[in-house]
Amino acid sequence: MNALLEPLHTISFVLHGVAAAPGIAIAHAQLVSHATLEVAHYDIAEADLPAELARFDAAIAAVRAEFEAMHEKMKGEAAPAEFAAFLDVHWMILTDIQISREPKRIIEADRCNAEWAVTQQMRTLVEQFEAFEDPYLRERAHDVVQVVERIVKALTGTSSAIPVGNRNEAAALVAHDISPADAIHFKDGAFAAFVTDVGGATSHTSIVARSLGIPAVVALHNARSLIREGEQLIIDGDNGLVIVNPDQQVLAEYALRRDSQRLEAQKLRRLVAMPAVTLDGTAVALNANIELPGDLEACHANGADGVGLFRTEFLFLHRDDLPSEDEQFEAYRTVAEGMIGKPVTIRTFDLGADKRMAGLGDRPSENPALGLRAIRLCLAEPQLFLTQLRAILRASAYGRLQILVPMLANATEIAQTFALVERAKADLRARGQPYDAAIKVGGMIEVPASVLAIGYFLDRLDFLSIGTNDLIQYTLAIDRTDDAVAHMYDPLHPAVLRLVAQAIRAAARAGKPIAVCGEVAGEVRLTRLLLGFGLTNFSMHPSRLLEVKQRVLTANLADCESFANRILKSDEPERIAALLAKLNTL
Repeated sequence: MNALLEPLHTISFVLHGVAAAPGIAIAHAQLVSHATLEVAHYDIAEADLPAELARFDAAIAAVRAEFEAMHEKMKGEAAPAEFAAFLDVHWMILTDIQISREPKRIIEADRCNAEWAVTQQMRTLVEQFEAFEDPYLRERAHDVVQVVERIVKALTGTSSAIPVGNRNEAAALVAHDISPADAIHFKDGAFAAFVTDVGGATSHTSIVARSLGIPAVVALHNARSLIREGEQLIIDGDNGLVIVNPDQQVLAEYALRRDSQRLEAQKLRRLVAMPAVTLDGTAVALNANIELPGDLEACHANGADGVGLFRTEFLFLHRDDLPSEDEQFEAYRTVAEGMIGKPVTIRTFDLGADKRMAGLGDRPSENPALGLRAIRLCLAEPQLFLTQLRAILRASAYGRLQILVPMLANATEIAQTFALVERAKADLRARGQPYDAAIKVGGMIEVPASVLAIGYFLDRLDFLSIGTNDLIQYTLAIDRTDDAVAHMYDPLHPAVLRLVAQAIRAAARAGKPIAVCGEVAGEVRLTRLLLGFGLTNFSMHPSRLLEVKQRVLTANLADCESFANRILKSDEPERIAALLAKLNTL
């Protein structure tokens, strides 16, 4: 009898989490322990303080040595580019004075042990990150925790290595959380999937899983404590499910789905070099969203036509100062040159009042989502904005760059943005530094006001890009990161669909380019609906490109438009879902 179909004698149950990386995996659980951060507190005698400070310094040095060894290990090896990029983020956290020096001040001031000091400082930093409105930035709190875990392990003499498991059998790695440094070991073992208690779609675990092409389900809360070593699991990365000890029928059904997906994935690789053109001959641009320069490898591997959204926030994180113009320029130039003549859209930083930003002091806000964030913060801090604009303009001399400004809502913000762009150009001319004088400046459509007043946006801006994540959130008054209401976050809500369609069709009438760069762009079930609205420019996570391309290649625009118009006329969720399902079967 096939081992997959052998009788099971244990209790079967299902855990629900967040679908972080697509696909189906069937594997046995391999549990990974993590350092407890509920450390003991004890007093240190004044005479012993120098020794305690030296113990902390030794732990920092030990973790630094671990990271250096990992960098050396990756040299010349076929590791995904994300590994090195994420390891660099952890290196920055480790060497930042908030982690490397502030705990020493706590040790001296409170006369406490090093473990207690570093975990107290960690909690302070985590509170700041968890106040972020942007999901990607909120996830960086996990990076702080992961670095501190390694420091605590060094202080207590506990090994940080993850066992690589049985090379002859792929295992499902089950952990409270997985750090990027741990990920260096993944290519040495046979892991079929990741399952974690914490994390989200933008966590490092999720991004690494997508880069490795293996399923992942995160935010399961209690998976690490409920699942036992060696139990058989089905990891459904498409629907965010983990089935523990499945019965024979469920196991057989999922095995069939898994094999079908593998065959389909092999077929999709044939589409990498094929242009995305609908059945009736309409060309569609399929671009990639990236967060780090290291993401370019995935862009090329999946045949991206360009970078439709380069989030620049990573440059401003985990540091006690602001990035210099030269530092930003180097990052932007790397991406511009790395895309080898393909277009790159760089979004100015989308940070705000939901945190303390290095070099700007405290900016408390009762409601960060509606506070001083994105372009509002940029205009309130023009020198900060000018530094970034000059860096982008300088990089434009090395590739096809354009500037995308987040969260524009009114005419004044647009006018002030262009005034600062012109000032940045004047600064570079005075220095004699080259830049693309004709660089295009666009705006993100993220608030309902920008759709309802889109005429002015179309008159002044060179292009638009719809950020569906925030547009849905602001339209429905739903925080999609809040577990209590996240289930109400609905991209198929009639109001959302009408706003998206209105923006796309208004841009088409005005002859202005418009893209969709939110999560909706990468949802295959919505590809034909967006085509029906008139969209011909999509930007998404690189891992979704080939699936969306396949849907484009089999679409007829006349059919798409007909169904899209019928969907726009309906207020009934059931009818919208039925029409969408029928459209996707054509």
